[in-house]
Amino acid sequence: MSKNFQILMRFAFAFIIIVVGNYVIVAQTTLTGDWKANINSDKSDKLYLSFERRAEKGGRNQMGQSYDFSDLQNLNREQARGSGAVRFSLVREAGTIDCEGSFNNGKGSGTFRFTPNPQFVSMMKTRGFDFETDSSNDKKKDFEDRLFAAATLNVTTVLADDLLAADFGKLDVEDLFKAAIFKVNSQFMREMKASGFPNLTMEDLVKARIFKIDAEFVRQVAQMGFDKEPFESLVKMRIFKVTPEFIAEARSEGLTDLNAEDLVKMRIFKIDSQFIRQAKADGVPLEVEKLVQKRIGVWRK
Repeated sequence: MSKNFQILMRFAFAFIIIVVGNYVIVAQTTLTGDWKANINSDKSDKLYLSFERRAEKGGRNQMGQSYDFSDLQNLNREQARGSGAVRFSLVREAGTIDCEGSFNNGKGSGTFRFTPNPQFVSMMKTRGFDFETDSSNDKKKDFEDRLFAAATLNVTTVLADDLLAADFGKLDVEDLFKAAIFKVNSQFMREMKASGFPNLTMEDLVKARIFKIDAEFVRQVAQMGFDKEPFESLVKMRIFKVTPEFIAEARSEGLTDLNAEDLVKMRIFKIDSQFIRQAKADGVPLEVEKLVQKRIGVWRK
């Protein structure tokens, strides 16, 4: 065996150790814990599945959501409704959650084991999403938690590519989680842009999803005469249930020159048509501030 060949073999062997070693580092992040499940009463085609793990400093970490039975390998609705032992898996791009336990009349429990997919980590890193980088002291623990969350929420490279193509600006791993949870994607962003909001951030779009502000709601607000309101005003209108019916009632009582802030204030202080009529009978001027003063008992003639 030549000296050059020996050197080449040592180099190749060292390379194998590095590659395998890197894989072991990822594979050793396997998490274990307990799972509980029950069939959704209103959606029998879905299973609510929660995962619980013991925290190092005491207490428990828990996360859960509803899954289609089609997402769960080796588990169907009949098995979940029946009684007996089960073994099933939630296979996602970020890794696989293998569950073992039993069901009894629609309720199940057992233990789980999560094995991350090391390729997912590297593919995300090439897209600018580094699951290994974190500012917390327990970097390894955070890495494990992120991968496990990515699996349960079905964070994928397709989602990452979609968000990057939509030009959301600088995004991080937490933004991927928000997008997966609240179903923020490039299509929703385009719809909101076309509705007159071209510069919404990821945080704004998450708010829009939480408070159900979509293109249709923007259209309704415009029809109410509030087509130039800033996004935050729409959020307040949604939170305090400023509806077309409420606006029509206020206008029918003579309050015709109202802005979004006035309407929100009226909702906060429960100033409806009945209260307005009573206030007018008591001689209160038709002004929102005077009506608020009347409501809180400080108005004087």
